[in-house]
Amino acid sequence: MVIYAFGVLFGFAVIHCWYIEWRSSMRLEDLEIYQIAMSIGEKLWLIVDEWNYFAKDTVGKQLVRAADSIAANISEGFGRYHYKETRQFSYFSRGSLFETKTWLQKGYQRKLIVAEDYSELLNLTDVLGIKLNNYIKSLNKLLNNE
Repeated sequence: MVIYAFGVLFGFAVIHCWYIEWRSSMRLEDLEIYQIAMSIGEKLWLIVDEWNYFAKDTVGKQLVRAADSIAANISEGFGRYHYKETRQFSYFSRGSLFETKTWLQKGYQRKLIVAEDYSELLNLTDVLGIKLNNYIKSLNKLLNNE
C-alpha cells in the first residue's frame, strides 16, 4: 500500500526508478536494435572497402559514416541517465538510418553495390526501422506516464 501511494504521489519517480533498474540489468549488446545496427555498419564497411578511391571518397565515406552513426546514437542514448535523452538519441539514430538508406540507394544506382547486397541491406534497414520505431514508442509510453 505504501508503494502504491508512492506511485500515485510520485509516479514519475517510480517509473524513473523502474527504468534505471531495467537499464542496469541490461547490456547495450543485448539490445536487438543495436545488434542489427552494428551488423549493417560492418556489412557496409566490407563492401565499401573494395571500392576505388573516387567511389570511397564520395559515396563510401558518407554511407559508412551514416551507417556507423545508427549504432553510435543508440549506444550514446543507452548510456544516458534519463529516458528523455535516450529517446532523443533514438531519434538521431532513426535520422541516420534514413540517411543510410539514401546512400545505399545511391550506391546501388551507381552500380557500386550489387543487387544481392542491396536487397539484404535494404531488408535489414527496413527491419531496423520498425524495431527502432517500436523502441521509441516504448520510451514515449514512459514519458506519457510521468
